Amino acid sequence: MKRFVRPALALAVAATALTACATATPYQPAGMGSRYGYAEQRLDAGRYLVTFAGNSVTSREQVEMSLLLRAAELTVQNGQDWFATVNRATERDTRYSVTPSPFSARYGPYWSPYWRFYRGGYWSRWDPFWDRDMDIHRIDRYEASAEVVMGRGPKPAGDRNAFDAREVIENLGGRVPRGM
Repeated sequence: MKRFVRPALALAVAATALTACATATPYQPAGMGSRYGYAEQRLDAGRYLVTFAGNSVTSREQVEMSLLLRAAELTVQNGQDWFATVNRATERDTRYSVTPSPFSARYGPYWSPYWRFYRGGYWSRWDPFWDRDMDIHRIDRYEASAEVVMGRGPKPAGDRNAFDAREVIENLGGRVPRGM
């Protein structure tokens, strides 16, 4: 019986670790064992720089909602009623992952990109992308930032970048997944 408990426990731990890697960035402070999450820096009285960085599984919409939620919470924590975003931006970091297909039997199990072969009177380097089955994955990661100016009383009328902090918390609070 003991022989089966250890492998089963190891498999459960590995599955949990893989599942944790494949989840969107939760709404939590960055720096808690991860560079992903929210961060703020006070610039002046009533003015902050707020950022939210998501991992490769976090959508742009989720990153931007988390940024607005953090700005709203920060506004309420500072005893203010509304906030306006200034210099708001969302950046996308795109990488590509290229992996040779493990099921391509054309070249056999000993394929190497450093092999050379004699071709028509000269030695040539093997081209790993020539006539080769490849899996290409696009990986996007988003980070949003905004300078936030806070104020008391009703939000400025007609300012599209001004938000009522309590309304934002009420509307977005349930849509943003929280951390542990």
